[in-house]
Amino acid sequence: MPSGRFITFEGGEGSGKSTQAQLLADKLRTRGIDPILTREPGGSPFAEQVRTVILDPETAPHSALSEALLFYAARADHVEKVIRPALVTGRWVICDRFSDSTRVYQVEAGGLPLEIFKALELIVVKLTYPDLTFILDIPAEAGLQRATTRRLARAISGEDADAYERRDVAYHERLREGYLGIAKAESRRCKVIDGSATTEAVAAAVWAHVQHRMLPPGNA
Repeated sequence: MPSGRFITFEGGEGSGKSTQAQLLADKLRTRGIDPILTREPGGSPFAEQVRTVILDPETAPHSALSEALLFYAARADHVEKVIRPALVTGRWVICDRFSDSTRVYQVEAGGLPLEIFKALELIVVKLTYPDLTFILDIPAEAGLQRATTRRLARAISGEDADAYERRDVAYHERLREGYLGIAKAESRRCKVIDGSATTEAVAAAVWAHVQHRMLPPGNA
């Protein structure tokens, strides 16, 4: 059975994940590989509806467990409808956030018991784990400033800070520490890249690692 490649981008707010995921997808297309570019929460019609609830700053206060269940409801549909079918047919999938984000946001920073996270992973993700994860590391304050600048650039639409961007710097530093902890524990899968570098420098580092890990010499 053909098997595609699954690459995820992780990091805190303003780390540049979405930009780098798009740049990698564009670069792969120049090499004759047409990846599916997706995101979490979201990526399928139902999951996008759940995303709206999760990120809405007006959503009523709720527990880390309630939040995790929302994420896994969205992820279950996303994996079943988009990610797994693509991989089975040999397509590459590039995803802006995946279950590492749940572990960091809801477990490490939110206090959700690790055993609940592992149980949800077993039910929903099963064996559909990333082959390669890029963690874009940036100090929390710098990332939040980037996120604010990005939002102001789109202010014509009246966009406001989402539910996560509104949390304090100490919370975002815990997120950063959580990501670095995952990278240390799973160094074979995860590659940490300095997200404070220029967009071009980060893209070059991402591409060099993809070439080394996933592309045959003739396609590098």
